[in-house]
Amino acid sequence: MTLILALTDQFDRSDYTVGHTDFQELLPRLRDDYERAYYSGVISERRAKASLRRQMHSSAAYEWFREAMSWYEKAEAIRPAGNDDAVLRWNTCARIFMHNKHLQPREEETAEPYLE
Repeated sequence: MTLILALTDQFDRSDYTVGHTDFQELLPRLRDDYERAYYSGVISERRAKASLRRQMHSSAAYEWFREAMSWYEKAEAIRPAGNDDAVLRWNTCARIFMHNKHLQPREEETAEPYLE
C-alpha cells in the first residue's frame, strides 16, 4: 500500500515514468479485493490529477477519472462496514468533473469507407 502511494506521488515529476505493469505486480500483494479495487482507483485518480496539472490532453484526464470512478464503485460494493473511503473518493472525482467542464471523452473518429 505504501509503495503504491509513494509511486503515485511521483506522477507529477516530468522525469518519472512508472508503467502499468509495475502496479499490476503490486496490486495482487494487497490484502483483499476491496483494497485492490480501492487502490486501483487511487492509481487512476492520481494519474488523472497529474495529467490535469500538466495540462495534458483533457481527454486523457477524463478517461483516468472515469476509470478511477469505476474502481471506486467496485470497491464500494464490497467495502467493509463503516468504510466510506471509496464513496468519498468517487465524490471527489465527480466534483472535479463539475469544476472542469473542459474534461471530455475522446471524440470518436468517424472514418468514411473508401468507395471506388
